[in-house]
Amino acid sequence: MNDVTAVTAEFADPRIPRRDRCVLRHVLDRLAAETPESPFAWFEGGETWDYATMRGEAARTGAGLQKSGVGRDDRVLVWLPNGPLMLRCWFGINYIGAAYVPVNTAYRGNLLEHVVRNSDARVMIVHADLVDRLADIDTAQVESLIVVGGDNGFDRLPVAGIEALGHPGDEPEPLDRPVDPWDLQSIIYTSGTTGPSKGVLSSYLHLFTMATCSREMLDHTDRRLINLPLFHAGGTGNAYCMLVKGGSIALVDSFRTETFWDIVRDSGSTCVTLLGAMTPFLMKAPAGPDDTNHPLRAVFMVPLPENVTAFTSRFGLDVYTSFNMTEISNQLMSGKNPNKAGSCGTVRPGAQVRLVDANDCEVPVGQIGEMIVRDEVPWALNHGYNNNPDATAKAWRNGWFHTGDLFRQDAEGTYYFVDRAKDAIRRRGENISSFEVENEVNAHPDVRESAALGVPSEFSEDELLVVVAPVPGRMIDPAELLAFLQPRMAHFMIPRFVRLMDDLPKTPTQKVQKHLLREEGVTADTWDREAAGVKIRREKIGVET
Repeated sequence: MNDVTAVTAEFADPRIPRRDRCVLRHVLDRLAAETPESPFAWFEGGETWDYATMRGEAARTGAGLQKSGVGRDDRVLVWLPNGPLMLRCWFGINYIGAAYVPVNTAYRGNLLEHVVRNSDARVMIVHADLVDRLADIDTAQVESLIVVGGDNGFDRLPVAGIEALGHPGDEPEPLDRPVDPWDLQSIIYTSGTTGPSKGVLSSYLHLFTMATCSREMLDHTDRRLINLPLFHAGGTGNAYCMLVKGGSIALVDSFRTETFWDIVRDSGSTCVTLLGAMTPFLMKAPAGPDDTNHPLRAVFMVPLPENVTAFTSRFGLDVYTSFNMTEISNQLMSGKNPNKAGSCGTVRPGAQVRLVDANDCEVPVGQIGEMIVRDEVPWALNHGYNNNPDATAKAWRNGWFHTGDLFRQDAEGTYYFVDRAKDAIRRRGENISSFEVENEVNAHPDVRESAALGVPSEFSEDELLVVVAPVPGRMIDPAELLAFLQPRMAHFMIPRFVRLMDDLPKTPTQKVQKHLLREEGVTADTWDREAAGVKIRREKIGVET
């Protein structure tokens, strides 16, 4: 367990940290008293909040929500982009012991209705630009809206403006009891790229464990750039990490390649998380004399690419990697500058990890299995899916949380991500990792990003389709791409189909929405190597006699 040396008689179990070390309200109160002028948040435009200001913003927001009928343990929907208001809504909700339920700003229609209905929330804070999307859905048990960012009425529910979020100096009513580490902190909905989003029930101790696994890498002097949305575990976990360490964050609305290094320099950020396509986007941007002129010293990179050494050399910083998801707490962590492409590190202290087959029987070292996890500390992982007992029981069967991700382990105890179980491709008797195919395709200098997926074959099983987007200003020749791949990949992994797109469809957290590409399948503009007469044959291995 992390950061639990300061334990008092609050809890008899020494694994449980004090409330003022892991619970948002009590941590914030302590830091506002101990270091009131220390910076906590930097925003685009240069506005900054110190700990005293952050505590005041949380208190006033909590007070306003109490007057709007929000009580202890209530769920509050928050549908806002990253920024000062999103941050104070999150902190204000937790400050009064209620549960923070952020909503993906891309949601609309049935997916939005599902989240609203599943949440059991009676109050929703929403940006004016998003209100019209509510007109087309059943708002379920929501009784009132707080609309911010402009004027926008909604005739089906009572609507209040930003004044409902309190005024400077307002203080909430006292709590009937302290907020405990195992109380519900948030319900964060999974990305829903393959079906209805599942609401992950997360305690303060879960978020604290997720946030503090990098304890040796960061301290109170660090500023972490948050360019992931605060409706995503990557955004909330990284922000919480700096709160419990007494450090600071730089909060921006999103990742943008063209402004990334300017934001790093302007904000004084020393660390950041890069997910998915962010790393290749930065690597494939033109090199310049300012590549090492920045304060960034640590990058948490997921996944770990083949050219990670080139990244560290070009930008003059250290890289770490890990494996995490909304439901768990960084069960795998690497040391500084790992050099095994595709690796996710080793099992962190306190975590328990197994790789298993379909019957939960452990597979031998070197073989592929689904990762299942537990933790030595109570409440250090999710405690289920909101209003979804079937999914909870399936995920937690046999007392282990099933990640749905396929891994292999080497003899040194390093784990390698292979694929999402649902994304694994089977072609003519061979199992293909879409992750490994994408790594090789992305190595092509003209490819900015790619997605590999199986499409129905006229014979049986799957054919392999890759969807690729070019580096700006460059062109991709499908036949030349396959020629590039042939010496790098097994013959059965060479795609039959290549589709070119300017940009791949992605979630706000930069995950490629493969389900959309899979639904479209082989489009009219997709290149087919068989129709083009390009032959890929298995290499014939001679046998000497």
